[in-house]
Amino acid sequence: MSKIPRLSIIIVSYNTKILLEACLGSVVKYTKGIDYEIIVVDNASSDNSLDELSKFEIKNFKLKLIHNRSNLGFAVANNQGAKIAKGQYILLLNSDTELTANILPEMLDWMDEHKKTGIVTCMLKYPDARVQATGGYFPTLLRVISWMTIQDIPGVDKLIKPFHPMKDKSWRKAEDFYSREKELDWVTGAFLLMSKKTFEDVGPIDEDYFMYTEEVDYCYRAKALGWQVWYLPRWSIIHVGGASSTTENAVLKEFEGIKLFYKKHYPAWQYPLLKFFLKLGALIRIPILGILEGPKAAKTYAKAFIRA
Repeated sequence: MSKIPRLSIIIVSYNTKILLEACLGSVVKYTKGIDYEIIVVDNASSDNSLDELSKFEIKNFKLKLIHNRSNLGFAVANNQGAKIAKGQYILLLNSDTELTANILPEMLDWMDEHKKTGIVTCMLKYPDARVQATGGYFPTLLRVISWMTIQDIPGVDKLIKPFHPMKDKSWRKAEDFYSREKELDWVTGAFLLMSKKTFEDVGPIDEDYFMYTEEVDYCYRAKALGWQVWYLPRWSIIHVGGASSTTENAVLKEFEGIKLFYKKHYPAWQYPLLKFFLKLGALIRIPILGILEGPKAAKTYAKAFIRA
């Protein structure tokens, strides 16, 4: 009878061959003292990722590979991996991440001691060591209004808990928000560690989300069942960010994801107001980001305005 691994690491890949190899190498190098399995779900990559992965072996077992013949999206692919996962814990890990220390055994020990916690993440850092946004609070109407209009004003975040605490394009980026351990409403899917019990309790990730906002939805469902969600910056990894998507796609898909989230979870009367403030926020950003970042950014938010 085979031993049940303590951890199943699920990595979804789409044309990230070089980054994926670095990610896998870092897991093997820095994950010591626990039994684990790695499941790679490839979403029809065209960069020969599978040719390399089929040769990749970890100790005494081969990598588990799922090869999709089309790009099914982040949610579907992670569900495919979770369906065959054997571990007591499940880690959703982006292919553009790298471990730099043996953090996983310590994080699992932390979760063993905190039984009410269903989902945790660690600090994410860019390759140049800048702190990255790693979660926030649910996008209530007030928080969306703040995010789209006044959030850059100092002190607003203290009055209105932010949907996105980090403000990358502001003069005040609010990196300090991610310097302290705290319970959050949601955490990013780039590094999302949960117990198998949590996954069984909450169920699969909602596959109506192709990419972006699916982790917000998942954490919402988990918290509705009484599970806690924690951000633990004592541990950190590197996350390149945006390796499988463009900035334009990220903006448009997040707008779509928030609208879907509202349709699922909030009263129907709020939906028209959400759309209004998404349009307002996009409209404000067209001239400002057009000046700061150029016509490509302006074009992205013009598309967001039309589609919101």
